[in-house]
Amino acid sequence: MNQYLSYKELFGNIYSEEELEIDALMKDHIYFKVGGKVDILLKPSKIEQIKETIKLCISNNIPYYIIGNGSNLLVRDGGIRGVVIKLCNLNEVIVDDRNIKSYCGALLKDVATIAMENSLTGIEFACGIPGSIGGAVFMNAGAYDGEIKNVIIEAEVIDKEGNYKLLKGDALQFGYRTSIIKKENYIVVSATLGLVEGEKEKISSRMMDLTKKREDRQPLEFPSAGSTFKRPEGHFAGKLIEDSGLKGYSIGGAQVSEKHSGFVINKGNATAKDILDLIKHIQEEVKKQFGVELKTEVRILGED
Repeated sequence: MNQYLSYKELFGNIYSEEELEIDALMKDHIYFKVGGKVDILLKPSKIEQIKETIKLCISNNIPYYIIGNGSNLLVRDGGIRGVVIKLCNLNEVIVDDRNIKSYCGALLKDVATIAMENSLTGIEFACGIPGSIGGAVFMNAGAYDGEIKNVIIEAEVIDKEGNYKLLKGDALQFGYRTSIIKKENYIVVSATLGLVEGEKEKISSRMMDLTKKREDRQPLEFPSAGSTFKRPEGHFAGKLIEDSGLKGYSIGGAQVSEKHSGFVINKGNATAKDILDLIKHIQEEVKKQFGVELKTEVRILGED
């Protein structure tokens, strides 16, 4: 039973019918295509809605969670109690000379394309990352020797109490797949990227090369959350998993990709439990055989 159904009218004063969904299936909102229902799903189109929602949740003791494009997320089969705020509608991108201000819901690939169209270089590495700017800043996303921390100037965020903050430079505390935003559970509103003038044809060619590499090496034809594990120091997660004899190994509908062992994929009928059981088995085997502890890169929410 949805214990937060009585709050529908409360949130209905802030959101339109199109922006509010009761008992939404999370498998329809994440790339892994698994996960149970969330009590209330909200899709704000204005920043003020986020602030008001957080304050409502706090004052009514309602748990809330922030998601972006759902590309690096696993939701358990029991779903999520409370509110999920999905930021996909806040997706404006503004070009100002060599800077690009992108709101949190804009897709990385779209930002990279806009940069290329304006002959700006520095964000090509992100052209194939399926996430949003908000999620990318949250976890300092990166690929092919590039990271968000290398191009960001500042980020507008909302803290856990609904207050606005502007973070610059060292205040962002970027590390490998982490930031102060992740540590403090802030919400990214926008990010301003500082890029460099370049030649459009060279930028486009680089993006096409990186896209081809991604298509050749990664199992993009299956639902997944990208790289399942963080890169352990001195090792590559995919190689450790393959050397453990787990390439192609399955539990239920979840499988270690035969194309790239660093990816756990949904073959089409997986449950979240299948995926979590497979992740646990991989961690145990790699630890037993190589003494290396694999930590998940994918974010896990919800209840069993």
